[in-house]
Amino acid sequence: MSRDEMLRKLSALDFYIIDLHLYLNTHPDDKEAIMKYNAVVKEAQTLRQEFQEQYGMLTAGSVTKYPWQWIENPWPWQYQFNFDLAGEDR
Repeated sequence: MSRDEMLRKLSALDFYIIDLHLYLNTHPDDKEAIMKYNAVVKEAQTLRQEFQEQYGMLTAGSVTKYPWQWIENPWPWQYQFNFDLAGEDR
């Protein structure tokens, strides 16, 4: 999976986690939703770990290899930081 594909999938998983989190705030006894939430969180953690091993740190507090990798990735305000969405016009 490419860097952009991984970032797209992580974005989708993180959105899904937040959505389930909000749902569970109002439906705390929904066992199926809790199981789905836990599964999606684990999937996101695994993918995030895989991304960081291949492409470097995603967030402050992440484990890094030598040399310091944080400065190797584009910064949020740089164009290459953002991935292109399918069908998006620029």
